[in-house]
Amino acid sequence: MARSLSPLSVPYRVFQRGSGIAIALLFALGGGFNLPVVGAAGPVVIAGFGLLAATAFISYEVAYVSRFSYELTADTLDIDSGVLSRRSREIPLRRIQNVDISRNVIQRVLGIAVASFETAGGGETEAELRFVSFEEAKRLQRELGRLKRGDETTTDEDTDNAATGPETTELFALDRGELALVGAFSIDLRVPGLLFVAASTLGTTVVPQYLTGATGVAVVGLGVAGVVLLALASWVVGAAASIVEYYDFRLVQSGEELQYERGLLQRYDGSIPFDKVQTLTIRDNPLKRHFGYATLYIETAGYGSGGDGSGRGSEAAIPLAKRDRILDLVDELEPVGDVDLERPPKRARRRYLVRYLFVVSALAAGLYGAQTFVSPSIPWWPPLGLAPLAVWYAHATWKHRGHWLGDQHVVTRNGVLRRETKVVPYYRIQTVIDSRNVFQRRLNLATVNVDTAGSLSLGGQDAAAVDISSERADELRTGLDERLDQAVDAYRAGRAGIGLETGSLQEELIGLDGVDATETNGHVPAAPDESDGPAPPDGEPAVDSDGHDGAVEDK
Repeated sequence: MARSLSPLSVPYRVFQRGSGIAIALLFALGGGFNLPVVGAAGPVVIAGFGLLAATAFISYEVAYVSRFSYELTADTLDIDSGVLSRRSREIPLRRIQNVDISRNVIQRVLGIAVASFETAGGGETEAELRFVSFEEAKRLQRELGRLKRGDETTTDEDTDNAATGPETTELFALDRGELALVGAFSIDLRVPGLLFVAASTLGTTVVPQYLTGATGVAVVGLGVAGVVLLALASWVVGAAASIVEYYDFRLVQSGEELQYERGLLQRYDGSIPFDKVQTLTIRDNPLKRHFGYATLYIETAGYGSGGDGSGRGSEAAIPLAKRDRILDLVDELEPVGDVDLERPPKRARRRYLVRYLFVVSALAAGLYGAQTFVSPSIPWWPPLGLAPLAVWYAHATWKHRGHWLGDQHVVTRNGVLRRETKVVPYYRIQTVIDSRNVFQRRLNLATVNVDTAGSLSLGGQDAAAVDISSERADELRTGLDERLDQAVDAYRAGRAGIGLETGSLQEELIGLDGVDATETNGHVPAAPDESDGPAPPDGEPAVDSDGHDGAVEDK
């Protein structure tokens, strides 16, 4: 049975879209401009046109809401919309990755919400219902999960009057103390860029005038103070944003999906189906590593805005927790086992040292040029004090970088200030890319990127084995290609209707370590579809171990 948007959508949409028109009208009536043709009657004419425009605008919104209908059938989500130009869409349920619900403060007061349906591979949200009641949005979220699980059909009355569904288990809840830690460990790296732009507008006027009469010591002191203030501003902004974003965070398991709630000003309720998970990403920074904390991101193939600020297809499943709790959840989602990360060869460390010392030299050269062309009082030597830091950072870059090829997963780790450990099941791999730039070729090095349909991969943040030897890159690429081919063969055999009783497919769906893929993770994997690529089971393996330096435990 087709349903309509909430009646409260009309006043909210009028308020949301008409505020700019109202401000322009008030500006005109207040004397912002006049109409010489009509003389003194100008304000009356403007008010008349404004009233006519407001009437037409409200009429359009009423017509849009009244002619908008949707229906969740057993196989599709059907949406009919449009006033002058009608549009009908049928979205197959199997292609829907996530159903996310968002509400700002005003929407929560009115009891309405935005229900967003995300599909794989799109550049934007596939469909949005603006706006339905919050209860209706939750009903759609439950019903979609029920239909995709293949539960028996229930009537609309049943689904309206009973919030029935699979049993839910709370996996994680962020208390106030942990929320404070989330803020304390957060740094907004966008602040330096914004402040740099602001400073550059003053740099051509204020700064040269000050530097002309300043001593070298004063200039150095000003630079140090600027760095401290920049770091403080980045921390304050990052802390405030994280606290607002993850306020009252809660993660539960409901049947075959994860569901989360979070947000202070903008409240989000989302779902992450297990069978749509592409990559697990464990992220930390030096401060988190020192105190033993980390963040877990779950990447799906969906795309959207909202979630954690980086796209709804990449949700922070746990914004901050002790590393052991993170690893426990990783082990539930993708049992990876013991990981023995292999670092790049030591010659890669020399490459990093040359790179960072070059940056130090470039800073010194830039200040030398400023001393020559702007003011003799500008010292050129302060950047040389960063040379020991460059040596340490080159070693840290090498130390925290590594990769591991397991029976069911590939694991990579990169980064120092923002270290990311990525766990990718073989059956989620889309492509394997071997790249070697001119500097790598001189040192016989290469980088192997493992591309998935995950949202971070779409943004260029693939799992990558960086600066490994060329020989190891050939071995890694060959091994990944073989495992990917096995997953594709199993997928094609499944589409051809070959049952598990046939030996060939049984062998394909049994992991290379001998574990039956259909019995892992505590749930039977859903049948693959074209949006996901092949979806054999989750294998065995995980992310913990010291190996050469450990996937997560190395500090």
